[in-house]
Amino acid sequence: MTDSSNYPPLPAGKLSPALLSRLLAQLPTTHPRLLLGPGVGEDAAIIDPSPDHLLVAKSDPITFATDAIGYYAVNVCANDLAVTGATPLFYLPTLLLPTDNSNQSTIQAIFAQIAAACTELSITVAGGHTEITPAVRQPVIAGTLLGQVARNAQITSGGCGPGDRLLLVGEAPIEGASIIARERRAELLALGWDVHLLDQAAGYLYEPGISVVRPALAAAASGLVSAMHDPTEGGVLSGIWEMAQAARLGIALNLDAIPLNPLAVKLCRTFGLNPLGTIASGALLSTAQAKNIPHLVELWASLGWTATEIGQITPQAEGCTATRGGQPVAFPRFAVDEITKLWA
Repeated sequence: MTDSSNYPPLPAGKLSPALLSRLLAQLPTTHPRLLLGPGVGEDAAIIDPSPDHLLVAKSDPITFATDAIGYYAVNVCANDLAVTGATPLFYLPTLLLPTDNSNQSTIQAIFAQIAAACTELSITVAGGHTEITPAVRQPVIAGTLLGQVARNAQITSGGCGPGDRLLLVGEAPIEGASIIARERRAELLALGWDVHLLDQAAGYLYEPGISVVRPALAAAASGLVSAMHDPTEGGVLSGIWEMAQAARLGIALNLDAIPLNPLAVKLCRTFGLNPLGTIASGALLSTAQAKNIPHLVELWASLGWTATEIGQITPQAEGCTATRGGQPVAFPRFAVDEITKLWA
């Protein structure tokens, strides 16, 4: 990254046409269905729709993370599209930067992150907006991602039925561990944390990564899953509860079966966070009939992902229940994501 001290602060308002042109040149902005893309003086994208597919749209802001914010912004939207079975296609980010410490280097770094994430997932940047404003104290990206899924092939978070098994693909909370290691690095070093462990946790953003696009789209294409959900804000347990609410059903959950990353757990506990309620992109919640589980596990394994059965869908009257050590316990709920404690 270029040393930001080499650049003077930028004034509030829109970017200059010259700077904006240079920044847009580094983004993937070409697609045969994108008739009008981002450019100086252009305020809207024109996209040629397909008669054989459904349009799927997702908007999401990134406010917790500042380091690698562009990479987070693209991937969290892409995950939410992929769990519907939709292929992410067109991204439109709105980037808001504070007036007191934003310069050309800052913006170039964020644009580079967006470009890298979009290129990795074959996503085209169709438009967006960038502005320096006193309304924010740190960089904020609110992005909209458009994708498509074949008609009658879409998957919802509430598509499961009683008797379906609940699975978690990957581990939790990968995203939370990366945010903690990046945002609280100096404090953790002062507490005696090993620099290599912090580097490892920070690198979880990319390896194993917060993207679940590949396992989600593969599962959707197989036709073996009944529902999928991306457990982002609120962590794995909030994601599970949301699936039950969407389906208007209950869930019997084995808390001991949920695969947690040991380093992520240690980082969470350092700051008093419950890892089950900590932001958890990088894991995929899915439901399927029992007969389909072996085939799904094999499919995900071929992509380098592990899947763990952690519960079962039950009738609505049974509610959301949980066990630990074989004994019934209250189903844990989180009013807000545990990661917010870092900024409390």
